[in-house]
Amino acid sequence: MYFAEYLGLIAGLLVTCSLIPQIIRVFRLKSAREISAVFTVLLLLGLVLWVIYGIILTLAPVIIWNAIGAVLALLLLYAKIRYGHNEIQ
Repeated sequence: MYFAEYLGLIAGLLVTCSLIPQIIRVFRLKSAREISAVFTVLLLLGLVLWVIYGIILTLAPVIIWNAIGAVLALLLLYAKIRYGHNEIQ
């Protein structure tokens, strides 16, 4: 494995894991009022496009971390719908 691949794996891990504390907080508090629905949808769309890009160029780190990130963003969007108190930001 090349240095660039390790770098991609580590960078993807850090960026993807950055969503986890927010998701935990939303589910613990059962409140997502402070989460922007527009941000979450745009994040999800961007991550899906990164997965497609990674598939086209066969870039494993891009595919792996963005697919995981898309699942996390989908979870955050679900939390926004469930706990957002019907407020669209």
